[in-house]
Amino acid sequence: MINMSEVLNNNAPEKKQVIYSAVQPSGNITLGNYIGALRNFSLFEDKESLFCVADLHSLTVRQDPAQLRKRSPSLAALYIACGLDPEKNIIYCQSHVPAHAELSWILNCYTYMGELNRMTQFKAKSQQHADNINAGLFTYPVLMAADILLYQTDIVPVGLDQKQHVEICRDIAQRFNSVYGDVFTLPEPYIRKSTAKIMSLSEPTKKMSKSDPDESFVSLFDDPDTIRRKIKRAVTDSEAQIRFDPENKPGVSNLLTILSALKNQTVEEVEQSLSGLGYGQLKEAVAQTVIEEFAPIQARYKEIMADKTYLPTILKENAARAQYLAQKTLRKVYKKVGLYQP
Repeated sequence: MINMSEVLNNNAPEKKQVIYSAVQPSGNITLGNYIGALRNFSLFEDKESLFCVADLHSLTVRQDPAQLRKRSPSLAALYIACGLDPEKNIIYCQSHVPAHAELSWILNCYTYMGELNRMTQFKAKSQQHADNINAGLFTYPVLMAADILLYQTDIVPVGLDQKQHVEICRDIAQRFNSVYGDVFTLPEPYIRKSTAKIMSLSEPTKKMSKSDPDESFVSLFDDPDTIRRKIKRAVTDSEAQIRFDPENKPGVSNLLTILSALKNQTVEEVEQSLSGLGYGQLKEAVAQTVIEEFAPIQARYKEIMADKTYLPTILKENAARAQYLAQKTLRKVYKKVGLYQP
């Protein structure tokens, strides 16, 4: 278990950097989510790492309550199945730590409407959910800033589409710090350029998204036959040449990117290994690699979900650890802004 007194001691000689990552439990975890986020978590084993099930964020879109209650522990189980040790990392549900919502309200008072109006994701989500353009959707970046700043986060692993959220988080933190002193650590985004964005199988000029039609993405829960079928139907082109060229050959380039990431090879190495072969062989290579990557994760996930006491215990303990850390920041913020604390 993490020694909390060492974590909270700013004078500790070897204070670890803090990594914070959050994923919404709003549906299937895609191959894109896995390559862009979950698979990279092992890179941060030497850091103080928090992995959040962002269930509060998911409420900006109408949810089926029964499904949301299932998806939250399911995502936590997936974190563990992907190799995260809940003893070495803090894996928890956002709603189990009240400090997130409390800090979010205060940061709302230090965030400008113009900043939120410029957020591209708000504009996109408003178009997708035109019948439910709610205030939570508008202030989503503020809650995300609270998530990050609560833990004095140094690094936030994100995709390119989330970089703007880290930037506004830094702006909010700098504004608060300019008034009250060095209260918040300014986080930096971490983006792996080689796997920054995995594209849709059916529309390879768009990012792979779990909100798109089922055939557009591979889910971490898809069985081997489904994975093969989806990859086989992936859009390519009529040129019949395996070449990495995102502008002119987005579909083929996307498949090469997937293969490169999962095989831990450069795109050039993958391209060379497939020289002279056709698209059918490229797709089979991608499908087989994905199946082999997912098999041990799916097996471990089933084991975790079959144990009815393990996951609730882990989530309760980890939420307490997260709240312990969060409260230090929250108390400092309350004092700085002048809220009376008996």
